[in-house]
Amino acid sequence: MSPELGRILLVIGIVLVVVGGLAALGVRLPFGRLPGDIAIEGERGGFYFPIVTMIIVSVVLTVLVNLFFRR
Repeated sequence: MSPELGRILLVIGIVLVVVGGLAALGVRLPFGRLPGDIAIEGERGGFYFPIVTMIIVSVVLTVLVNLFFRR
């Protein structure tokens, strides 16, 4: 395993621990339910498809991976 991959896994682990800790404390995270996300609610339930949130997360992860793997 390369040292770069080890660093990336370490950073991902730290981020997951921080986000999990904030969620356990009840802190509302600043993303989710963005304009453009699809939310349909009816009498018997609802459907939520966070398409804009997924696009933003994808762009951020792409930039981070490109920064770490740039040679």
